[in-house]
Amino acid sequence: MSTITATATKPGARRAVAHTLAVTSGKGGVGKTFVTANLAAALAARGERVLVLDADLGLANLDVVLNLYPKITLHDVFTDKATLEDAILPAPGGFFVLLAGSGLVEYSRLTPEVRDKLLQIIDQVKPRFDWVLLDTGAGISDVVLFAISLAEQVLVVATPEPTSMTDAYATIKVLATQQERRHIGLLVNQVQQLGEGKTVRNQLQQVVQRFVDVGLPQPVKLELLGEVRSDNAVRESVRRRQLLMEVYPGSEAAQAIRALAAKLCE
Repeated sequence: MSTITATATKPGARRAVAHTLAVTSGKGGVGKTFVTANLAAALAARGERVLVLDADLGLANLDVVLNLYPKITLHDVFTDKATLEDAILPAPGGFFVLLAGSGLVEYSRLTPEVRDKLLQIIDQVKPRFDWVLLDTGAGISDVVLFAISLAEQVLVVATPEPTSMTDAYATIKVLATQQERRHIGLLVNQVQQLGEGKTVRNQLQQVVQRFVDVGLPQPVKLELLGEVRSDNAVRESVRRRQLLMEVYPGSEAAQAIRALAAKLCE
């Protein structure tokens, strides 16, 4: 795809294979897709070549967040109606997307076909980008967990709400026990005041130490990679279906997303 090869890269800093990061959450409605899309824009602004793959195959909404109306989706690639090249689209913010069609019940469970196609696609795109972000579904279904398993790193998005924290803990527990992950990133969204993210992280870490670490060969470390304050700019950008990084780049939330991108690039 010509638009991909024309994208700027950092001089002399190109990786042979992309970093892969799964952005996930225990509970829906915590801003996971918002974080993924704006993180991609923040990474692209740093000169990184970024692809976001909408891995929420049954209830995809990345196209809604980005106000895109794709004619070709992952469904077309899965059914051999289109090539992977045709499905990779430029997005606002200077990154690229692979969008999934929404409401596709056949992709809500992990079949051998879905597994093989996702593996094949990831293998094909990793050499072409610096970052591949997987915007997974919420929860711990087979499809979600398989998508996460394809990534080197995991970022769990949670809010300070008790239901979100409970579901985030359930996700962390499964990732630690089933995927043997010992280092999991955490971003706390919709905090009311700075420092609340650290409190959420500490509470989750204490529960993990008490109920998950027992019997594991190594303890699980939760790393707070960022916190995003509840911000009117966020709500307005979502309502307008535009990236926060583009319409309110000076907002407190946008600064937090840029700090997350910087931390990931360290």
